[in-house]
Amino acid sequence: MTTDHPDQEQHRDQEQHRDQDQDQEQHQGQQHQHQGQHREQPQHRNHVRDQHQGQDPHQHREQRRFHLPSGSAARGAYAVDIDPGRAGWDRSALRVLELGPGGVHTLVTGESEWIVLPLAGACTVRIAGETFELRGRESVFSGVSDFAYLPRDAHAQIASGAGGRFALAGAKCERRLPARYGPAPEVPVELRGSGTCSRQVNNFAAADTFDCDRLIAVEVLTPGGNWSSYPPHKHDEHVPGEECELEEIYYFEVRDGGLGYHRVSPSRDGGTDVLAEVRGGDVVLIPDGWHGPSIAPPGRTLYYLNVMAGPGEERAWLIRDHPDHRWIRDTWPDEPIDARLPLYTAHPSPGPEVTP
Repeated sequence: MTTDHPDQEQHRDQEQHRDQDQDQEQHQGQQHQHQGQHREQPQHRNHVRDQHQGQDPHQHREQRRFHLPSGSAARGAYAVDIDPGRAGWDRSALRVLELGPGGVHTLVTGESEWIVLPLAGACTVRIAGETFELRGRESVFSGVSDFAYLPRDAHAQIASGAGGRFALAGAKCERRLPARYGPAPEVPVELRGSGTCSRQVNNFAAADTFDCDRLIAVEVLTPGGNWSSYPPHKHDEHVPGEECELEEIYYFEVRDGGLGYHRVSPSRDGGTDVLAEVRGGDVVLIPDGWHGPSIAPPGRTLYYLNVMAGPGEERAWLIRDHPDHRWIRDTWPDEPIDARLPLYTAHPSPGPEVTP
């Protein structure tokens, strides 16, 4: 299990108890929080409550467990803190660190490898006598970011002169690889799909682009009105040469606010079943199941960060499409890629200056 910052350790048992045994109280607190952040949210929450009346309460409880609205996964210094124990699986982790101007945070990596990825702002990362100056970016919608890889069994310091928001994508691992800097111009930017299935994928830590022990992480940007993570696909069992087993986290942001939708449908009896209205800062956990589509509303670009890890000896991203939807791939060669893409290339404008 990953090791928390010291100011979080004293709350772990209490938080886990609330997560497991006071689910209803937490859901009510999430309703109030979203009402304060989004004026249209009370109507939405009433709709969801009405929609679930008469349904199996266990099904409603499971949806809340896998869809974590903004703020509901906060803990200590982190706006989002999902570790394997909290997610109920073995490897994948995600933290979102928010630092004010001059803020400094110490990270104990524990049994996990981590990538520090600026979502907004710049930072300095220091580890074992090395210093990585991350120029970052204004936002996830403005450009590709540089990043820093941190090995397991290490102490690191993250500092930001102007403040910012930083994703820590992690995976419990076995090998201890060297700390490294990932330059933004070397991040492969892929345009995937076509027509209304067009999206942009920033493959900063894909299985074939950056060396990690277990961690796989990419960013996806979907222009308004398009579907991504489509056709629905899965990676929840080991089928040599066809599919690998990966736990996955989706972290969402929506340009200029608003909402999107994300679907996870069961691939087995009793499997994960989620239809979530997602907003900035929301998280969806995918231990199994067909996931997709992710739907961007008209006029709003949808962003998500994918964090994955699994038990297989080979670090790979092998998926199987849902048999009822795989035909959509056959239509892509006949349609042009959305002209709005790429939103930006791997050569972003300079980020803010870094102040140690």
